[in-house]
Amino acid sequence: MEGTEPGRTEPAAEPKAEPAAADGDQAPPGPPPPDSESSTDGAGGAGGEPKKKKRLRRIRRTALTVLLVLLLPLLTAETALRVNYMGDPADGTHTRNRDAMWLGHAWVDGRKKDADLTALARSLKTTGIRDLYVHTGPMEHDGTLPESLYPRARWLIDGVHRELPGVRVQAFLGDVLATEGPDGMRLDNAATRAAVVDSARQVLDVGYDGVHLDLEPLHSGDRNYLSLLEDVRAVTRARDAQLSVAAHQIDPLPALHSVFGLFTKHPKWWSQEYFGQVARRVDQIAVMSYDTAQPLEGTYGGYVAQQTSLALEVTPPTTHLLMGLPFYYESNFDHWGHAETVAAAVRGVRLGLSRTDADRELFGVAPYIDFAATDTNWKEYRDGWVR
Repeated sequence: MEGTEPGRTEPAAEPKAEPAAADGDQAPPGPPPPDSESSTDGAGGAGGEPKKKKRLRRIRRTALTVLLVLLLPLLTAETALRVNYMGDPADGTHTRNRDAMWLGHAWVDGRKKDADLTALARSLKTTGIRDLYVHTGPMEHDGTLPESLYPRARWLIDGVHRELPGVRVQAFLGDVLATEGPDGMRLDNAATRAAVVDSARQVLDVGYDGVHLDLEPLHSGDRNYLSLLEDVRAVTRARDAQLSVAAHQIDPLPALHSVFGLFTKHPKWWSQEYFGQVARRVDQIAVMSYDTAQPLEGTYGGYVAQQTSLALEVTPPTTHLLMGLPFYYESNFDHWGHAETVAAAVRGVRLGLSRTDADRELFGVAPYIDFAATDTNWKEYRDGWVR
């Protein structure tokens, strides 16, 4: 970060003394000294500093002070994250063969063929991935799900069960919530929540092994969402199916979502308490631990380590916790591709797991997303996590 050092002004020259008058002579009268209070050119009194320069110096000092007030907490936090990335992960902090992966909509709308499924199965056999969240929506804003969106769902489910015994296929159902704009799904509408529950029944009837909900942006403390999860879970439990959710990140600093909420419509994080409330109502919870705006690989990895620890602290051992991996490359303010690497995320996950609950059994990572994944993404996942 660069700051602006206060400007310095050259001191005014000392006034030259008038030559002494000859004995008995009076010094000739001169013009009166300028009135510094009424001067129109901004000059101060004799030997003083011009008023404009004084004002400019005060402005620069104020600007520097404000800059330091803003930057020091940020620099402190970034340093703490980098320190959090230091150390060695504990032995055994590798895949438990309980990983998951998000898949795109092409798998159920007819674009993918038998050869694609064969290639997918061949690739996944050398990983710890046992759950597939297949994009089957999006739902309509009223919570309904058009059947025309997933004509090949049954083909995919049967093919995965045949080629990858033990791998579950869950219907990834999402929509935009009307929390930060006029358009979107409104969870405060009881009829909408009931329609989402019906959509869950609908995909289970097709043969899916579970329902994966991704409703964004979901603000911390939303009680209607908790109510929806309870209703959907009653349906999935009756079918011996899974209920999983994509979860927002947890406040890296206490109540940070509340602070952001004062200045922006997008508070981004959940409180740790709310994360725990969600985790207790589902079978699986997958943290979207990417798009963090972290500028360096070391601070991103430290951030993931922190998120892993925060999530482990409030996720009951009976709920399967997964940490998201960025299987895509972008470079923008929210996601710096050179920083948010799979290698940094995996190491961060292992560090957080080591420090908090190294023996947690229901734990894994979740790559996002198949159609943007690169060979480097897969290699870093296998080398760092699967081994």
